[in-house]
Amino acid sequence: MDASAVHQDSVLRHPGYLNFAASRVFSSLSFQCVAIAMGWMIYDQTHSAFALAMVGLCQFLPMVVLTFVVGHVADRFDRRRIGLICQLILATVSAALAVATWQNWLTPAGILTAVTIMGATVAFERPTMAALLPSIMPPSLLQRAVATSTSMMQTALIVGPSLGGLLYGVDAVAPFAVAAVLFAVASINVISIRMEWTPSKREPVTLASVFAGVSFIKSKPVMLGTISLDLFAVLLGGATALLPMFASDILHAGPWGLGMLRAAPAVGALTMSIVLARRSLTSRVGAKMLTAVAVFGVATIVFAVSTNIALSIAALLVVGAADTVSVVVRSSLVQLLTPDSMRGRVNAVNSLFIGTSNQLGEFESGMLAGMMGPVAAGVIGGVGTIVVVLLWTRLFPDLRKVDTLQG
Repeated sequence: MDASAVHQDSVLRHPGYLNFAASRVFSSLSFQCVAIAMGWMIYDQTHSAFALAMVGLCQFLPMVVLTFVVGHVADRFDRRRIGLICQLILATVSAALAVATWQNWLTPAGILTAVTIMGATVAFERPTMAALLPSIMPPSLLQRAVATSTSMMQTALIVGPSLGGLLYGVDAVAPFAVAAVLFAVASINVISIRMEWTPSKREPVTLASVFAGVSFIKSKPVMLGTISLDLFAVLLGGATALLPMFASDILHAGPWGLGMLRAAPAVGALTMSIVLARRSLTSRVGAKMLTAVAVFGVATIVFAVSTNIALSIAALLVVGAADTVSVVVRSSLVQLLTPDSMRGRVNAVNSLFIGTSNQLGEFESGMLAGMMGPVAAGVIGGVGTIVVVLLWTRLFPDLRKVDTLQG
């Protein structure tokens, strides 16, 4: 029996993978703790939808500016060292937020400055770590490793917001202090990762090589359609930016209730991940993804009009479950169709699309909520998502015809 067979059911025992998974989980937990605390704090200080919109914009702009630099750096240098530097920066910012909160120095401007620094750091960290995994695991274990990592990350996305809300309820300093410690633990794990495969030869820096990720995605119409569908759907249906408003003004829940609302999409996503692990998407993948995105839009509308926290949580559970179908299709296509020598650049562009849908979506939702109120903003976003599905069915006819994840 070969080594792959021995370890088929135990990827966590594979050299390097446990450190990789631990670094991702601790980093995600930390980021969620900080995000929930900063979101509640800035709305508590300003009671402004515009301020919430600025949080999303300050995360998005660094990603736009740095995307092509990030991709090339990730393909030219030791990805573990990049991850280490990122985790240490995030730990330092979290510690500074803890001290500023303790001394009552933290203002909305200070929060937005911290968000910008963290956004720039995450712009490097996420695509770099995504590109690192294939260098740790042999091809025979890669899909199982991706599935295991995804489940762990979803668990962290469930625990993180709830933990952040609970810690903030105890003391406003606590979520930042705990996050600083967890980021430090993540940094230790990332530098301890053992590499199994030798990184590819560094490619000379040219204008063409810097933008190679964009060219590659454009050359794969199905991949482009999938990524852009996810971008515009979440961009329009990004209700998560408005959760502090819904929790405080509509549902009349405190930080604990906000934590539950933030965790609900991750619970739905984890549940769907388990379902997909047992019953893989083996046929009519394109049609199922389009249907799931439409369901995402409907659930967003239900959340927007709900005045009951139980119904709101249920709607967000569906939002997370539906979004996971799109995530699985997109992630699988990127993984299967991208050569290792370009994974940093392709993952950087993919991260830009994800960041655009999430952070710019938060900005769009916040601005719309400031003009029309959160309920109207949520309904318009949900309807817009459904319209995008109908448009993409016509603009990318091959997308609906995709039968398997191999395209």
